[in-house]
Amino acid sequence: MSTASATDRMALIARNTAEVMGRDDLLELLATSTTIRHYIGFEISGKVHLGTGLVSMNKVADFLKAGVDCHILLADWHTWINDKLGGDHDLIRRIATGYFTEAMRASLLAVGADPDRVTFVLGSDLYESNADYWTTVVEVSRNTTLARMLRSISILGREQSESVDFAKLIYPAMQAADIFAQGVNLAHAGTEQRKAHVIARDVATRIRTNRLTDSEGRTVKPAAVHHPLLLGLRKPPVWPLPEDPDPSAFKMSKSDPSSAVFVHDDPDTIRRRIAKAFCPPEETRFNPVLNWFDQLVFAFGDAPVRIDRSAANGGAITFDSYEEMTVAYGRGELHPGDAKNALAARLIDRLEPARAHFARPQVAAMLEEVEAALAPRR
Repeated sequence: MSTASATDRMALIARNTAEVMGRDDLLELLATSTTIRHYIGFEISGKVHLGTGLVSMNKVADFLKAGVDCHILLADWHTWINDKLGGDHDLIRRIATGYFTEAMRASLLAVGADPDRVTFVLGSDLYESNADYWTTVVEVSRNTTLARMLRSISILGREQSESVDFAKLIYPAMQAADIFAQGVNLAHAGTEQRKAHVIARDVATRIRTNRLTDSEGRTVKPAAVHHPLLLGLRKPPVWPLPEDPDPSAFKMSKSDPSSAVFVHDDPDTIRRRIAKAFCPPEETRFNPVLNWFDQLVFAFGDAPVRIDRSAANGGAITFDSYEEMTVAYGRGELHPGDAKNALAARLIDRLEPARAHFARPQVAAMLEEVEAALAPRR
């Protein structure tokens, strides 16, 4: 257990997040001898981009500093249910325990965390080892309406209006059951997974199997931390944007390489992707380049930020905060090209440990396997 105060631990857990659901519940647990047990789950659907790798693992680094017991669920069943990787469950498991695990370990190295302090759990192994898992899935389902399950399929990246097979309606109940089966009192995900965590909190006191308890045996609800989504680099299909756009519609996508940077990309690829990024002059409300500075530079404590501009563009300039940068950009004092060059340089440096990890022959072979699996079939 961490010797830091509950307040200090909470500050680490909550910083750079979009939301802490159940903050008071978590503060109470932090004030006791209860082990804070975390998890974040991932579908195994492709190569690991910076949103999955750096943004989420930067939060895991914070949790480790706060004395939290951290776990990554390799969600092979969820991937299979959601028709990813051709629905080949054997391939999904192989990539989960091979490439994906190594990509997340590389990401932890890139954010300065120790991968050996994080436990990786394959969904299939969890379900086989927990005799009450499927009972818990049924109990969650019994305490949740069909209408709510239909609304919750957005966590699969699908719309409620879509025609889906019935297995996809089980997905939210499984995601909630994953929390209880692992004894997790601190769930973690991007904001698009919020609905599953709401379900878990709502049913926590009504289920009978795999109930969560504190150090004194009292039933507790899981808290949930949601990190913000990283914008994709491409121009939105509709521009200018409406007044209240859905952020999840513009998140970075592993299925669209031009919108993303992957954790093992080489420097030239990073420079090329950033150079082509959508970055309209003086636009601060929706600007992927500024968003990446916010989440991948300033959120990592990498300030001040020096941007070397030509004399014609005003010479070198330094920003101590993201707010200073956005003000300058909005006034036209920072050129998009200068911002892009500086961002690319920062990312190249940040990802050096990940590239070194994937330079190892055995790990490089895992990347080749996933690229072959994703290649279009002729």
